[in-house]
Amino acid sequence: MSSTPISAARSVGGGIVLSRRTMTMIALLTVYIIWSTTYLAIRFTFESFPPYLMMGIRFLIAGGLLFGFLLLRGAKLPTRRQWLSAGIVGFLLLVMGMGNTAYAETMISSGLAASLIAASPLLTLIFSMIWGNRPKRSEWIGVGVGLLGVSVLTLEGNLQANPLGLVFIFVAITCWSFGSLLVKRLDMPPGAMGNAAEMLIGGAILVIGALAGGERITAAPTPGALAALVYLITAGSLATMTAYMYLLKNVSPALATSYALVNPGLAVILGVILGGEVITGSAFIALPLIVLGVAFVFGFFDRKKALSRSS
Repeated sequence: MSSTPISAARSVGGGIVLSRRTMTMIALLTVYIIWSTTYLAIRFTFESFPPYLMMGIRFLIAGGLLFGFLLLRGAKLPTRRQWLSAGIVGFLLLVMGMGNTAYAETMISSGLAASLIAASPLLTLIFSMIWGNRPKRSEWIGVGVGLLGVSVLTLEGNLQANPLGLVFIFVAITCWSFGSLLVKRLDMPPGAMGNAAEMLIGGAILVIGALAGGERITAAPTPGALAALVYLITAGSLATMTAYMYLLKNVSPALATSYALVNPGLAVILGVILGGEVITGSAFIALPLIVLGVAFVFGFFDRKKALSRSS
């Protein structure tokens, strides 16, 4: 890639086109901040919605809205092969990944779920290595230091574990990590149409599976549950999945999945700002470790920055 500095933005045809570096930073901030709040939002939806059915409704609506918007803008329909690819990715990321995460949160705390999901960058590096890619030493160091920080963070507060919940989280992060690497290797629909197709198929599978498994909405949803679901559809799906798909296609797997290291720490900080919680000793050790780990993943200690390359 050219070593010429990239400006933050340039004007094309009267509009502003953001540089790849700026787009990457926006995408990273989106998944860092918003996904750190969705674990708690998922818990709020359980007032009225069962886990798999809620996730199915979430992605069907988000995917349908995005799909309709793109068709109105003149986007081409995916080919049969692209629908199949989107279905595979949607099944791994949304059904097996996010669906199982939601179910696990019926048994374990949202804080513990966010902490355990921090293992996904490590699994992504392992899968990437199996496929013949060689992650940089700084990425291994960064993931290791970040995981250490998250491990220390689990000492913060009362994070109660349930063995079955841990099994579902492990299945979720394994499928999510594997599916994340497939995005670059399958013939996905271009641009946002890939996100729409993925959410439509993943959402449909979740709804059908949930109804077949006996999940039902037994009473009128509470305002709190509906507000949480709307948040998950808009910010938690339309914004974050679009940002995450961009990262998977444009930066290294370690950087794309670094949100999993950041989310637990941000969840603690948001708890202090919004919930009046108090940070104690373990967090003062954990948060700097997480920041240091992410700095290694970014390539701040390398001559070649992770933002300027793709894997």
